[in-house]
Amino acid sequence: MDFNAAEEEEFGFSRNYFLAKEMGSSGKKSARKLSDINVVDEQELREASANIEPKHQNDVADLINSYKSLYPKWVFDLRCGFGLLMYGFGSKKSLIEDFASTALAEHSVVVINGYLQSINIKQVIIALAEILWEQLKLNRKVSSGSLPKVQQPFSSRSMDDLLSFLDGPQMDEKDNFICVVVNNIDGPGLRDTETQQYLARLASCSYIRVVASIDHVNAPLLWDKKMVHAQFNWYWYHVPTFAPYKVEGLFLPLILAHGSSKQSAKTALIVLQSLTPNAQSVFRILAEYQLSHPDDEGMAIDNLYSISRERFLVSSQVTLNAHLTEFKDHELVKTKRHSDGQDCLYIPLTKEGLEKLLSEIS
Repeated sequence: MDFNAAEEEEFGFSRNYFLAKEMGSSGKKSARKLSDINVVDEQELREASANIEPKHQNDVADLINSYKSLYPKWVFDLRCGFGLLMYGFGSKKSLIEDFASTALAEHSVVVINGYLQSINIKQVIIALAEILWEQLKLNRKVSSGSLPKVQQPFSSRSMDDLLSFLDGPQMDEKDNFICVVVNNIDGPGLRDTETQQYLARLASCSYIRVVASIDHVNAPLLWDKKMVHAQFNWYWYHVPTFAPYKVEGLFLPLILAHGSSKQSAKTALIVLQSLTPNAQSVFRILAEYQLSHPDDEGMAIDNLYSISRERFLVSSQVTLNAHLTEFKDHELVKTKRHSDGQDCLYIPLTKEGLEKLLSEIS
């Protein structure tokens, strides 16, 4: 009896399923579209996510402290010629930047943020070449006669010449190296094959060491066997931090959200706060000019350089170009051609957003 009742119940479900399918196919289709969904504002959604109370804070703090106890070992690995690759759940940006600022205080450090949408890898390598050149000149153990002659500016050299220079100089101090910190080496700005090959060649240079993080599950597929073992020479560390991807997520659109001008200003503020005071001051000059000359197409680069140099914010055009490259990589500043043919700079924010941004960074 029970068996028949169960069979009858199952038959009833099947019959109702097919009846519903038949009625649905014969009825009118809905005229609603996905675009009709009233999605929440991105600023509101980000504020709500920022107010989520973190959990297990004490356990996470103990975990981070256990990683910090590994700092001496990580430095030893770098001195032995390895590159450090950090993987695991959670943002590792704060961890590896803290490691670089504390354990590598005696070394020059260059940070690359791979989570940005576009990165000029040549500008990064030019900056490394200039840093190494300054170290060679200041190194007392190297006589001036043994220094390689720089026949042309680094900015006009090819990538092969720059990488050869980084791999060429010989210094007596074997522990003297430049550390390149790459947040999200698998990020959208570094994910293409050509950039990964340049990074691998850079990592194989004598006086370059790389500390990088990955978050994508397929990140190892970016490299072949030669790149992993002979060039990057990775020493893998599993360091889950369970930290939210606050900074990295700012540059990616949220699902079920649309953008706003307020969000653009907030994103710009977070980026500016991570830059040097001189870079912030250069940005302020450009912002104040844009507010005081609303009818102009933008500020001429030569004009920006003159004012920045007068205020002792930059020492050369190369320094200003480095700031501008960082601004452009973060999409804080854009370039357009003036009617007289001169390149001009402008900030893609509304007047209200720009005024609020200046008040926040002051």
